[in-house]
Amino acid sequence: MKKRTAFIGAILSLIPFGQPLIIKTGAVLSTTGLMISFPENLYARDASFYFNRAYKKADKGDYYGAISDYTTAIEINPKDADAYYNRGHAKSELQDHSGAISDYTRAIEINPNDYQAYYNRGIAKGDLKDHYGSISDFTKAIEINPEYGDAFHNRGSAKEALEDFKGALKDYEKAILIDPSSYLSWQGVGKSKDSMGDYYGAISAYDKSIELNPNNNVAYYNRGTVKARDLSDYYGGISDFTKAIEINPEISDYYYNRGIAKNFIGDVKGACFDLRKASNMGDEDAVNWIKENC
Repeated sequence: MKKRTAFIGAILSLIPFGQPLIIKTGAVLSTTGLMISFPENLYARDASFYFNRAYKKADKGDYYGAISDYTTAIEINPKDADAYYNRGHAKSELQDHSGAISDYTRAIEINPNDYQAYYNRGIAKGDLKDHYGSISDFTKAIEINPEYGDAFHNRGSAKEALEDFKGALKDYEKAILIDPSSYLSWQGVGKSKDSMGDYYGAISAYDKSIELNPNNNVAYYNRGTVKARDLSDYYGGISDFTKAIEINPEISDYYYNRGIAKNFIGDVKGACFDLRKASNMGDEDAVNWIKENC
């Protein structure tokens, strides 16, 4: 069945993307007084000066400036794992994921027990669609820190991307055991159960995700997709798609699926309205649907 006559699938539960990369504070000057009492050129010979200045630049969003200062800190002290780590973070913020991986790798070589470096490298690999590489890094982070809930969640996300839904479900459930308030992990449980055919279990998990975060538009959308596509509950689906749109009106898939659900209940006018909205947002399948039905 072609997309123009069927519902679009649920959205993946990727945290890299729901959680920020971790950045380290590293060396800090002890007091403001000390910073003022010595001339800057003295600190210019000290790697910690450049590290701290880079940290402040990154905190203000000046990632190019931060990279420059972290690079100087590394030139002064090539064994500073945190400088490599934070430079990797700055590169990730600039979408230089390959450069970030290189820096995280160097940080790991200096400090093989840095589970956060493995975690961030796993995120960078995921950004490059290297899901197997991500799984390897998240697994290593978990080996070092078995209570690292975000690593379990993100490993589940990587498995989900590889359609290993059983493995993903296991990781999401472990993440929830560590942090029962993780609405993204509950969302992941819902997506995994949906993909495995447990539709009522999926809805229950999405219910919990929404309970924890009533503004989780993705959970509303995914729950609506299960209701309309898998259980033929078109009215329930329309209600959830509508809520998702209220929270985030910028996602074309939300309008597309609501339009398809309206078409199933005979509301062709409403369907055409929603599909035109999706079409105006660049959805080519919506354009084709409108040509054939409106």
